[in-house]
Formats: sequence, C-alpha cells, structure tokens
Amino acid sequence: MTATRLTPVALNRAEFSAFGDVIDIADQQPLTINYGQTLRYDDLAHIDVAEQGGRPVLSIFRSKPVSLPFHVEVLEYHPLGSQTFMPLHDRPFLVLVAPPGPVLEPAMICAFITNGMQGVSYHKGTWHHYQLSLEMESDYLVIDRGGAGDNCVESRLDNDVWIDVI
Repeated sequence: MTATRLTPVALNRAEFSAFGDVIDIADQQPLTINYGQTLRYDDLAHIDVAEQGGRPVLSIFRSKPVSLPFHVEVLEYHPLGSQTFMPLHDRPFLVLVAPPGPVLEPAMICAFITNGMQGVSYHKGTWHHYQLSLEMESDYLVIDRGGAGDNCVESRLDNDVWIDVI
C-alpha cells in the first residue's frame, strides 16, 4: 500500500468553503460600539446546532501538540451540528478535513495550516481531525452542540495517510 502524503496549504475562505467557515477578521468591516472603545466583528461563522433540540455549548479545549510528520489514524464528523474552533493563542495549527458524507473517503482529505489568528467552523457532517496543535499545548474556544442525540461519528483509516513537515 502506498502512503498518502499531505502537505498543508494556507487556510483560506475559498478553498475551505466546502468544509465550513474560516473565522478571520482581516477582511471584515467592524461595527464601532461602546462609545468608540470597541470594534465588533459580527456573523463570522454559521452556527448550526438546533437539530433535534440541540443547544449551543461553549467550551475550552486544551490540545497537546503533535509532531510532524504526523500519521493520521482517525477522523470524525458531527451529524447534528456544526463545530467551531477559535484559537486562544497566536500560533499556526493544522486543520484536516474531508467532504461530508456517511463514508469517509481518504483520497479526499485536505490539509490546511492557519496563520495563527484564524479559526474554523466545520459544517454539520464535515469529516475532520481533532485539534492538531503545533509546538506547544494550546487552548481553543469551542462552540459545539449540546443536548440529546449521538453527535459524533468516528472512522479509522485503513489507508496510510501522513501530514508532511511544513
């Protein structure tokens, strides 16, 4: 079996749109609020958690760093809601995704690297890897779905997939 080698590309709205939203204020027009003291950036991602009576849950995930090259063994998706990750740090991290569908297609896996200030919001059903922090343990603000129902499906890869050194 031949190994699949993935080289992450810079995270951008156009290439990521099939998987979710890129959360980035660099090209957004803010509203000035609080008597000019605050810039407010609105509607940065579509949060979709209401299916089957779901509710938004706000969490902080603390993720240990991975080393490159990294062997990809499992991806997951959330059938009942979107999932949003915003870094609470300014270091690049990896984002690994595949198109939505009931079956994971390993040949369709894409790898992205953030600029350290970008977050991501995965569309409901998008296959993705758990957080892939680089260099050091890192925190992420997460908006997820709470409530009844099984909202996490995992798939182990039979293929030999690696994320290459950047």
